[in-house]
Amino acid sequence: MKVLIYGGGAVGLGIGSCLLKSKADVDIIARQNTVHSLREFGLIRKGIFGSFHVAPEVFAAYSSLEQVPDKVYDDILVCTKSFDSLTAAQDISRHSRLLGKQTKIVLFQNGWGNTEMFVSLFEPTRIYNARVITGFQRLEPNEVTVTVHADAIHIGALFGGNLSCVKKLCEFITEGDIPCQTTNDIEKDLWAKMLYNCALNPLGAIVDVPYGALAENDYTRELMNHIIEEAFSAMTEAGYQTHWQSAAEFLQAFYERLVPDTAEHKSSTLQDIHASKRTEIGALNGAVIKLAKQHEVAVPYNLSVYNIINFLEAKQMR
Repeated sequence: MKVLIYGGGAVGLGIGSCLLKSKADVDIIARQNTVHSLREFGLIRKGIFGSFHVAPEVFAAYSSLEQVPDKVYDDILVCTKSFDSLTAAQDISRHSRLLGKQTKIVLFQNGWGNTEMFVSLFEPTRIYNARVITGFQRLEPNEVTVTVHADAIHIGALFGGNLSCVKKLCEFITEGDIPCQTTNDIEKDLWAKMLYNCALNPLGAIVDVPYGALAENDYTRELMNHIIEEAFSAMTEAGYQTHWQSAAEFLQAFYERLVPDTAEHKSSTLQDIHASKRTEIGALNGAVIKLAKQHEVAVPYNLSVYNIINFLEAKQMR
């Protein structure tokens, strides 16, 4: 099985480690410093699924698609940040020699709106989405730590792709330690994660605490309630669905199961701000704001945290 990981950040290296452990043929596209470390030291995974090291000669790492030799992949896994979706889609499109008739493109990304950028350049049935609620953290360029795991990775299609085509990918990821399965409800899964991320990511970054601390405090709990209620209204008005019929039902699951399962995790938004990197707030609360505007839904709480994160991001990146 030939797989290209497009984006060698925490998620890309985490999923790549699973595929390498299950003996897939893996190539990784990453930034030059990451490529250098991977080529010299290999890929290291630590954390709750145990330690695993892949020697550098077992896989290939490149800083651009131009460097990849002629090779047709079974799957291309896009693991970039959401704000790089269009750039990634255009780059892969320019290198069509890497895509065969059966090549699938699977988006391992946060937020909402990434898929539309890919279906504008590829056949919609080629595009799949992955819902990941496993926490990955990268402290060294070639090293990823799995910090928390709330549920199996789900892979599905928003535009009618055949799920049997990604079953083998799921099996390889599962054999590499992280459970993965196909689903017919990927839209519901993605929106469940949106509701979860829109509440936890910005507030966790603003007050610099892990998810569990947000749920334990009455003030941040009230803010999260409002953020989720607004996002649920925008989602519903836009014609999308999740697994719960009301915001109240989701909030019950949120506090009873979802947050406790990831209580020690610190948000990727916080990690990005600490690293003076651009955040994904535009594809999270920003996507909610965009939908809300289209459907005349008021979302003042989402707008507030969106503006604060943009301020913190700009301040750190000066």
